[in-house]
Amino acid sequence: MTEFTELTDLTAVQLLDGYRGGEFGPVAATRAALARAEEIQPEVNAFVRLTAEEALEQAAASEERWRRGEPRGLLDGVPVTVKDILLLRGAPTLKGSLTVDPAGRWDEDAPSVARLREHGAVFLGKTTTPEFGWKGVTDSPLSGVTRNPHDPARTAGGSSGGAAAAVALGAGPLALGTDGGGSVRIPASFCGIFALKPTYGRVPLYPASAFGTLAHVGPMTRDAADAALLMDVI
Repeated sequence: MTEFTELTDLTAVQLLDGYRGGEFGPVAATRAALARAEEIQPEVNAFVRLTAEEALEQAAASEERWRRGEPRGLLDGVPVTVKDILLLRGAPTLKGSLTVDPAGRWDEDAPSVARLREHGAVFLGKTTTPEFGWKGVTDSPLSGVTRNPHDPARTAGGSSGGAAAAVALGAGPLALGTDGGGSVRIPASFCGIFALKPTYGRVPLYPASAFGTLAHVGPMTRDAADAALLMDVI
């Protein structure tokens, strides 16, 4: 088993333990996650885009902080993904739609994304969603069909299907999803990972959802310990 495979098998808690003990660093973990994302993309289609250059820059800065013994926050150097419904500074948020102009000003983070940035997380890229996150499977005019990580003939669920598939296949241990009528819970159950729809308002949501108070931001992870860690941050 290669180093890349081993690192992509680790949870966020395990990655942080490895950084703390000097066994490996955020750059190796990020390279491994990016390599896995590129490997799975042709068949599963979990990503709208990868932000590899930015991710490696963030990982290098994190590695230097760990070298100095000064990690920033609770997730320093951990690879994460963001559903393409939530704003990520520097990357278009197209919401699965051809009606959103990718040339717009993308200079804001959603509050949950900003909390991840403050805690040193490494952003791998944006994950797929159905158009405007409106249904329980993940396909869109923008990015096509996202497939189940265990059986590509089946759906990953939705609307956070890309996030669930990425976590299940090791392309980052942590993902942010959104949930109105099951949009983190359905794909988590279809893909065999853990997800939580928090109480409304527990995780700030901006811009406001078209679904009003029905839509929440929630963690998508491999296990409950990682979900608790991500919830503490967001």
